[in-house]
Amino acid sequence: MVRIKHLREALRSFSGERSGNVIILFAFAILPMVGFAGALIDYSRAANVRLQLNAAADAAALAAVSQNAMLKSLADAKTDAEKIFDADASEYKSTVQNRTVTLENIGLGRSVKVTYTATVPVNVMNLVGIQTVAVTGNASASGARAPFIDFYLMLDNSPSMGVAATTAEITRMEEATKSVRQCAFACHDLSNPNNFYKKAKEIGVQMRIDVVRKATQELTDTAKTTATLPQQYRMATYTLGASCKGKKLTEIQSLTTSMETAKASASAIDLMTIPYDGYNSDQCTDFDKAMTDINGIIPNPGDGSSKTSPQKVIFFVSDGVADFANSGGCSKKLSGTRCQEPIDTQFCNSIKSRGVKIAVLYTTYLPLPSDSWYNTWIKPFQAQIPKNMEACASPGLFFEVGINQGISEAMTALFQRVVTKAYLSN
Repeated sequence: MVRIKHLREALRSFSGERSGNVIILFAFAILPMVGFAGALIDYSRAANVRLQLNAAADAAALAAVSQNAMLKSLADAKTDAEKIFDADASEYKSTVQNRTVTLENIGLGRSVKVTYTATVPVNVMNLVGIQTVAVTGNASASGARAPFIDFYLMLDNSPSMGVAATTAEITRMEEATKSVRQCAFACHDLSNPNNFYKKAKEIGVQMRIDVVRKATQELTDTAKTTATLPQQYRMATYTLGASCKGKKLTEIQSLTTSMETAKASASAIDLMTIPYDGYNSDQCTDFDKAMTDINGIIPNPGDGSSKTSPQKVIFFVSDGVADFANSGGCSKKLSGTRCQEPIDTQFCNSIKSRGVKIAVLYTTYLPLPSDSWYNTWIKPFQAQIPKNMEACASPGLFFEVGINQGISEAMTALFQRVVTKAYLSN
């Protein structure tokens, strides 16, 4: 009985002891807590690796569409992008299982996608049979390549472009001609050896055509410095004709990649001559025919992605007033068969419908309020002249330059606008 009593007391004493139960319960609880903390450490390391590899992928993608890369072939750009990824991911080279750089050119656009897969070794998670954590990522980017463009300069050299270039020059010209006929225009009348064109040259008055000539030469310099590819731009130059007699679109320079050649030939740009004062009732500005003729000269445009597929742009500089025989389709009142009107935009539309762009530099038509001819025939539609010139231009490629503003600066600004639009629209 004594032994049984002692056994009962021992059991009662053990069952009443609480500290052993706590230790056992804590032992069971801490195992998953330690495992969870270890997993967090392993996953945090994997997340850091993914962050670094994502940065490497971003750098590779952006490099593939950088300005320098866009000048390279797809194969070379791909190789460079792979090298950049590998260099930036060198610390984690052993974890990267695969990386792929995919590039594609569509027209002037280039897209790139960089993808990778990696496996990051773990430590604590080994205890539950997990050896690695998989990490994947990708990066994409796109850019535009520099376009190849053929520029066709169509320069209005009709008698109205013989006006003095600034208000100060107009005053000088009027003062120099007041003994004969006070005039702001330097008409190139071949029948008169003392014509106003000669007078302007003698006294050093700059005419608009002089400024256009100089601006054209400076434009070739701009094209040369803007180009990022060999033979990226070609340029041809035309005027409305050397003479009002038998006037026709006249080639000053055929299409050339040499901006030096284009600059030198531009020295031949000059005011249209007239056989004598009042020849052909001064009908010397036929935009309809000029637009039709240049449309026939320009081949179908390409997308600008190569030398053999250049975009086509007409660079049209004019004061915007037609003056020609057109008894059947003039939009304004006639003087006999003489039609004086703003440019007819349907001829511009025929060109643009082929994908040829038209950049228009409108040299503001000079109002002459003291001139009865101007007041009768031009003033009624003066406000419509710039509207039609803008409608002739392709969207965003219109620029107006006033009587005292710089034509050269305007031509340069319009050229840059053409090039920028070529990038953005492709």
